[in-house]
Amino acid sequence: MTLIDGLGYLASALVLLTFCMSTMLSLRTVAIFSNLAFISYGLGDRIYPVLILHIILLPLNVLLLFQMVRLLRKAKLAAATDLSPNWLQPFMHAKHIKAGETIFRKGDDADLLYMVVSGEVRFPEIDRGVSAGELFGEIGLFSLERRRTQTAVAATDVDLLWISDAALKKLCERNPGLSLYFLRLTATRMTENAARAIGAAAPNPV
Repeated sequence: MTLIDGLGYLASALVLLTFCMSTMLSLRTVAIFSNLAFISYGLGDRIYPVLILHIILLPLNVLLLFQMVRLLRKAKLAAATDLSPNWLQPFMHAKHIKAGETIFRKGDDADLLYMVVSGEVRFPEIDRGVSAGELFGEIGLFSLERRRTQTAVAATDVDLLWISDAALKKLCERNPGLSLYFLRLTATRMTENAARAIGAAAPNPV
């Protein structure tokens, strides 16, 4: 067996190995080595279709690996830092709600996320409110049912900012830290709501 034949077998083995990888990071790394081996094999044996194919695939795999490493770094950075919801403001739209108006009702479709700019929004079912700088509506937006879990009412005249579900998804895809922020926010709100419900159900001491 010649050296060129060995390169061909090595390249084929590396392709097979990519199917055994458990993470995309390792898969892309092995794929790059496979491309290099196939390029050497194609050059050595003058198999030009194989050579051209892997000359095209090599930069694609390098680019995807670079994007993946950058994404992982962003995710690690986001996990170690706190994001502010103010980051969303340039992508949101303004809306004014008069005191007493219902913003959404329990059971409605959840398709918008809101931020309070001024005023107060109350949730009668859990006797809780949010004020300037706070987000609301995220639980329904990220739930499987995609339904509002509470009714939201303007306790005062309220200035809101809102963003659609589709626009928010695009932002989360570009910034993994934003996804982690909403995961933390949703978990915190659900824990608070559960604790509030348990407290309300507890019998009053005599």
